[in-house]
Formats: sequence, structure tokens, C-alpha cells
Amino acid sequence: MPGMVTVRAPATSANLGSGFDVFGVALTRPADVVTVEKAAETTIDVTGAGSQYIPEDPEKNTVGAVAKALDAPAHIEIDKGIRPASGLGSSAASAAAAAVALDALYGRGYSREELVPIAAKGEAVVSGDAHDDNVAPAIMGGFTIATDDGVTRVDAEIPLVVCLPDIVVSTRDARGVVPEHTSVEKLVETVGNAATLTAGMYRDDPELVGDGMYDSVVTPARSELIDGYDSVRTAAFEAGATGVTISGAGPSVIAACEATARRDVGVAMLDAFDERGVEAQVYQTEIGKGARIL
Repeated sequence: MPGMVTVRAPATSANLGSGFDVFGVALTRPADVVTVEKAAETTIDVTGAGSQYIPEDPEKNTVGAVAKALDAPAHIEIDKGIRPASGLGSSAASAAAAAVALDALYGRGYSREELVPIAAKGEAVVSGDAHDDNVAPAIMGGFTIATDDGVTRVDAEIPLVVCLPDIVVSTRDARGVVPEHTSVEKLVETVGNAATLTAGMYRDDPELVGDGMYDSVVTPARSELIDGYDSVRTAAFEAGATGVTISGAGPSVIAACEATARRDVGVAMLDAFDERGVEAQVYQTEIGKGARIL
């Protein structure tokens, strides 16, 4: 077995509007890089974006929980490319990278799909619940549908734009505003949109994917936590987006579009946030691969 392993795991976007706690996609950028080295006990060093806010105590860090679940003590170095509390699966990326790296380091022999619930245990340290919607695409790549029965993965090629404002929305806060009840009409609408989005992923069709991102239940409640969301959404559509929604718990806003429209959509979203006095950064990206050993 190797003495050291380094893994890059991508940012992810969960929910995609209509697929709350079920849908997720891996993004080509940004990403976390995690290096693990065998040790008698687990220790953690964190550098990079927002590292000052991430605990290095293994009992309070996502990768510490993964190391414990795999019975794989190691010195773990996390280089954060994904800002915490961004809605881009920051904790999931670290957990996914650690799961893949520690599995290789100790030769545990788990499949990628088997590593998903292990990585989810790590993310639960941050979010309070073990959800697969971010860790599944972070490990497996592509578009993923995570249910209690496992993960379905689809290779898809959809251009995306992600705009990350300088706003903090915690996963716990975002879960707190989710409605506990909805109408049958909205339920039917959401199911139809989720089916449309899934068909769009299979067809690599940005129009269908965009149509299927609309959600009238969770997204409106969470949008209240993001200053300028409505104007950013409108600006993205006017610039050529086919669909716009909140990425994960937010505050990132994700848009689907044709590849030729990515730059215009990104600029429009930045300008809309700027008009509200909110600084932001944009990623022109697409659906990408999962965690890979470097």
C-alpha cells in the first residue's frame, strides 16, 4: 500500500431546484485537494479558502469522521478551493476526497458507490444530517440521483454558470426555512419538473434541464436568505440562461445555459449582485468528473 495519497474532489451543486435532497452534479471547478499519510492517530491541517473557520479537531471535522468510519488513522492535509457555507458542497468535497484517499491508502477495496454513505457520515458533522446529494457527485461525478436504495449516475454534458456572492448561508439555517407542508398542486408540479430535468440530463439538453430546475416549494423560502436573488435570477435569464436556481443551501446561484452564453450569463449575475452592493465571484463550469487520485 502507498504511504501517501492525494485526491482532488470537485465542488458540487445539490437539489438543482426540483430535486431537493436527491439531485446533484459535480462541477469542473472549483475543487478541494486532500492528502493523507498513514499515522498512529488522525491529525488534520487545513489551508485555503475559509480555512480559518474550519476546525482541525478530528471530532469536529468532516474528514475526521470519515477516517473513523474507515478505521484509517492518518495525517490529513486539506487544501480548500471551495469556500465553506457556499452552497457548493464544501464539506462534501473534503469528505469525498478523504474517503477515496483513505480507501486507497489502506486498501479497503470499497467501490465508489460504497464510499458515498461513508463520506456522508463526514458531512453530517457539519450539516447535522447524513445526506448523499453532495457527496454522491463529488465521489462519482456526473449527475446523480441519490435515494435510500442507492445512487443512480448519469454522464451529462450541460454548461453551467455558478455565481458565489459574499454572503454566508449555513446549511442549518437553510434547512430551518424549508416548508413542512405543501399543496398537491405544487407536489405534482415539482415531480413534473424533476422528471423534465432528468430527461434533459440524459439528452444533454440545457433547455430541458433549465425548464426542470423551477421549484415553487423550497427555493422561494431559501431565496429570502440571499440578498439580490430575484434580480440575479432575472438578469441571468435575460442574458441567455435556460434555468436558474439556488445551488444547494445557497448562497451560490447556479444557471444552466448553452456554452456560448456562459460568459454573458456570468457577467449579468455579477452585475446584478453588484447593483445590490454585494461582491461576488463567478465560475464558468460544466458537469464534470468525480474525485480522482492525483
